[in-house]
Amino acid sequence: MRKFLLLLFLIPVLAFAESMYSPTWGFILDLPAGYEFADGDGRDRFSFSGPENLIFDLVVYNARFNSIQDLITDVSNRISNKGDFDFFTYNGRQAAIMELTFSGYSGWGLVVELDSQDVSGRKPLLLALAYCPANRIDLDLLNLSALDSICPSPAERFYPGPVMEYSYPRGVQRNTPLAVRGLSALVYENDAEAAQALIEREFLIMQAYLDTPYLQDASIRYYRFIYRDSYDRIANAVSAIAYNFGGNFIITNEQKRMFAQRTLSFVQGFIYERDLNGSDFLNLVTAVTGGRGDCDSRAMLFAVILSHVNIRSAIMISHHYSHAMGLADIAGSGARFESYGTQWLVAETTANIDIGLIAQDQNDPRNWFAVLFE
Repeated sequence: MRKFLLLLFLIPVLAFAESMYSPTWGFILDLPAGYEFADGDGRDRFSFSGPENLIFDLVVYNARFNSIQDLITDVSNRISNKGDFDFFTYNGRQAAIMELTFSGYSGWGLVVELDSQDVSGRKPLLLALAYCPANRIDLDLLNLSALDSICPSPAERFYPGPVMEYSYPRGVQRNTPLAVRGLSALVYENDAEAAQALIEREFLIMQAYLDTPYLQDASIRYYRFIYRDSYDRIANAVSAIAYNFGGNFIITNEQKRMFAQRTLSFVQGFIYERDLNGSDFLNLVTAVTGGRGDCDSRAMLFAVILSHVNIRSAIMISHHYSHAMGLADIAGSGARFESYGTQWLVAETTANIDIGLIAQDQNDPRNWFAVLFE
């Protein structure tokens, strides 16, 4: 039996794999690890070069085109693109997906409306092209992931990406039993399948970085991407659980700790489930409805539930121990993990122990890193 310790668990601040925010237009971009800014004015035009000759171009057009159709026609003519395109609605925004086949390159493009508009009522249009040499179809997932990382505004920061929204329409909401007895919530019928597909795609991408200096950055993005995709999918379920656990009445730090402990006990009670043939990460829709999952899904679900009651939360990951734990910004005694200026309280989700305890054989801070979702 492992021994669990109450200890001060500290680690120096590590470099954070940042996403990019445009203060001019309000969009957010979270490219795969290894992409570097190559050209552009830093305002309306951006060009990034990625590993293996990947290219990502982004341009914002303000009042230049009357419609997305006009923009696609113009771009296709200029680059002699032979690929097709399709229109869809992304979180209430007009959008289109483009297949790119031009001049020895292949990939995908995305056009989506941004928020601000001119006096005529026309909204700026964001055009993003993610492509690579045509003979490298093995890089297609990276192109799709790069486009899927686009948030047209902060409103989509915790909402499925545009590629997933196009590929997996959410369907209708159904009242679905949750893993808390007697509770149910509205869940979109296709969300579990979509969430798992996103996980498997991003896992394959992360695996490509295993023997590179980018592994930690790629891992941070992997978990951050899953959190973003899952948050809205389980929002109704998490709100019902948080209310059931007394989350609407939290005022004091003691109440925060009691809520966090109840949430931790909830995920500790899940059926332990692993899938070593794939990502080994069960999507959060299935986790919260079926009460099952491995350490990764439990730790992330713990973090999501706490965030719904405004308790700062995160997760910590160890490739060395093949483990994940939850983190909570709550005062009081217990094992702590210092990262990004906060001494986080540790939450072990796979053993029936109190918050703030950690296994003695997993307490080397050099083997862990934090993933923040704020």
